[in-house]
Amino acid sequence: MTDETIRPTPHRKRPRAKRRTAAAAASVAVSALLLAGCSAGGGDEVVTLDFFQFKGEALQDFTEIIADFEAENPDIKVIQNQVAEADTIIRTLLVKDKAPDVITLNANGGFGRLAQAGVFYDFSDEPVLDTINPAVQEILADLGNAEGEVNGLGYVNNANGIIYNQQIFEEEGLEVPETWDELIAVCDALQDAGIVPFYGTLADSWTGLPSFNALGAYPAQGDFFDQMREEGENVGPDAEVSFQKDFAEAMEQQFELFSYTQEGYRGKTYDDGNAAFANGEVAMLMQGIWAISPVKAINPDIDAAIFPYPATDDPDDRMLVSGVDVVVTMGENTPHREEALRFIDYLFEKDVIEEFAASQNMVPSVEGAELSDDPAIQSVKPYFDEGRITGFIDHQIPPSIPLAAIDQQFLFDGDVEAALATLDSEWSKVAARTIPVTGE
Repeated sequence: MTDETIRPTPHRKRPRAKRRTAAAAASVAVSALLLAGCSAGGGDEVVTLDFFQFKGEALQDFTEIIADFEAENPDIKVIQNQVAEADTIIRTLLVKDKAPDVITLNANGGFGRLAQAGVFYDFSDEPVLDTINPAVQEILADLGNAEGEVNGLGYVNNANGIIYNQQIFEEEGLEVPETWDELIAVCDALQDAGIVPFYGTLADSWTGLPSFNALGAYPAQGDFFDQMREEGENVGPDAEVSFQKDFAEAMEQQFELFSYTQEGYRGKTYDDGNAAFANGEVAMLMQGIWAISPVKAINPDIDAAIFPYPATDDPDDRMLVSGVDVVVTMGENTPHREEALRFIDYLFEKDVIEEFAASQNMVPSVEGAELSDDPAIQSVKPYFDEGRITGFIDHQIPPSIPLAAIDQQFLFDGDVEAALATLDSEWSKVAARTIPVTGE
């Protein structure tokens, strides 16, 4: 199997499982996964489910969930195999016909490619599907499913927006901007007050991508990437759609925002930015909800929230870019379908998903599930409630296109035409050797 992929509240109290070292845990997990698969007994014996789990920081959360589930379902034992390099290992398992019973993955283009290959279960007729926010499932559908199927269930979502210091905004009498002109006016007002609007961190090239994804989401609405794949190697300035034809305004907006960053932004890292924001040195970060935890590790008392990039003139057109941080699925032909579905149903119970999402600082997918009271989470809640969310566009761009490096160079030199021409050229090269062009 080949791949064209890109890339970067309180708990219930139980005795904590003793942690193994990361290396030992990975070794044990991979060995277990590559064995003959999960065991099952006949008759009254316990059925053992193999739970493939990619998210290291969620190890303890899932350990607690499994303990609760097993207490309620004594006929099922769940073995959590938490692995690094999950995208690679899951392909190895699928090639060996050893698909785990229950699987979590990050919902990127790689997941979509696997789903299109028909290796995952079809949840179309499962009641759990009806409990999930349709806008979350639409993000997964954009990545790909086998024809006529639903091959993954969105579990928790992140949010890519502008993180802002609410205290600074209040002290300066600033409102959250709802249009592009209002955002620029906020930046000007902050500069006039001697406050750096944004902290740039382009020593880590990937840190340009959050703003690229957010601003590029607007011209990429509809069937833009489907048309790009149809154009294939003919993508360019004269094609029906192309980066050169459709993305100039978004790139110009991105460059304008970076003009409001601090001096020396080219040599500063993601960690530098989080520290500067946590210490009140800047008003905003062009990041996403994933940065809240490291910021609060430095300053637990910071009053931070998020607003979507208001790239349009109409406030009603604002969209929040969001990725499905965890998608739940299972092997198409697991011999333990009933037990696996029982475990999946349990994962999506409201109290279970609420605790997991709060612990991971994410948004739960189940409609009606309560969000944590963290201001950053609460600030994005209306966009999920109203279905005004859209996926990361870099998941649609083939991985052999060095998107982060192209965008980084553009943010250094400001040459919009060169950056867009390079993106079109790279897309055409991929299309010429891979049919159809698919993203990661």
